[in-house]
Amino acid sequence: MILDGGLSDIKEAKMKTPEAYRTHIIFIGRRNAGKSSLFNAFIGSQVAIVSDHPGTTTDPVYKSMELLPIGPVTLIDTAGTDDEGQLGQLRSSKTFSTLHKADIACLVIEANGMWTEYEESIVDELKALEIPFIVSLSKYDLGVNEGLVEFIKSKKYEYRVLSVSDEGSIDGLRVAIASIAKKPYEPPLIEDLIDGGDFVVLVVPIDLEAPKGRLIVPQVEAIRECLDAEAIPVVTKERELRWTLEGLKNKPKLVVTDSQAIMKVMADVPEDLPLTTFSVLEARHKGDLIELVKGLSAINNLKDGEDILISEACDHRTLADDIARVKIPRWLENFTGKKFNFEIHSGREYPQDLQKYKLIIHCGGCVITRQMMIERIKQAKALGIPIVNYGVIISYMHGATPRVFEPFPEVKMIFSEIENAQRT
Repeated sequence: MILDGGLSDIKEAKMKTPEAYRTHIIFIGRRNAGKSSLFNAFIGSQVAIVSDHPGTTTDPVYKSMELLPIGPVTLIDTAGTDDEGQLGQLRSSKTFSTLHKADIACLVIEANGMWTEYEESIVDELKALEIPFIVSLSKYDLGVNEGLVEFIKSKKYEYRVLSVSDEGSIDGLRVAIASIAKKPYEPPLIEDLIDGGDFVVLVVPIDLEAPKGRLIVPQVEAIRECLDAEAIPVVTKERELRWTLEGLKNKPKLVVTDSQAIMKVMADVPEDLPLTTFSVLEARHKGDLIELVKGLSAINNLKDGEDILISEACDHRTLADDIARVKIPRWLENFTGKKFNFEIHSGREYPQDLQKYKLIIHCGGCVITRQMMIERIKQAKALGIPIVNYGVIISYMHGATPRVFEPFPEVKMIFSEIENAQRT
């Protein structure tokens, strides 16, 4: 089941698949249940630290690999959910928050152990998150509790009895995990908006945050989807956009721009040409565009001194005129005429004290999976916190709405309702 051998360049390319496009498989369970040993055996190398002492794993451990027929996957080893003490509770909390990243879960229990409230709480959480799971009864060489097996059967849970010393049982687990894997729904970025033969103009400013010689992820995705749709992508910088449009004999089906160039691009693109931004496309592709547009309704109700979270899913080099730390705060305060307390948080998870924020401004989420982004939106919604993404709020503050929503009639209607409500 593990892909090995073959041409080294092909293998290297596959291992470079971005995390946002990998299926995430999490190993979870009580301390000392054998999660790390199973994690290592599944991969075929010693990645996670293994010890007989409970609580050896503290923070989640991530490892990328190829698992056929799924393809590129990321495996996650976690701390025990029954950890004790103040530090142990922090580890357990970290483990449960990591569940939001999972597409598939492997619940590990010792084969001679018992089903406890810990396993029940994990299953409840997995069901609530709609994450398919398999129960792994580990260390069968130390004995098997037949009552445990019968209980799992009665629940109709998928399970495997295994030992890390039995490669056949580990391979059986790989097969079982592959069999329950489901490809998560992910709307296309642009492909459903265009047809074969259409010209699509992609306005790509040279982003200083992108390494030299590379484009940012949504731009690359858009080019690929245009090619897959048999459309003709025309890539240009904002300074050459007007010449580009004048030089095309055929009218473009769509113009897509980076959000930060929206004002100049909107001035250069005739009203009869559909226009949107990469970030608006990404909001639909990776999240829930309707919910992110609904978040705009909170902006006029913000009060001086309120806390606003700017959330970035990745870490990157901070620039002098950074989009999250400088531009968006400046634009929002100029737009509202108010002063706010902006807090920037980068990384895989939200800060713990999420409820104090009156608005969340999230990045496009291009480096995380759609499920991760959806869960972030759900967390905000559950706490009643409005959430928008960079592109949506930048377009709004620069007067580019509702034009950038033209390709999405339902979203444009929602935005019109927001505008009407604010006028009354």
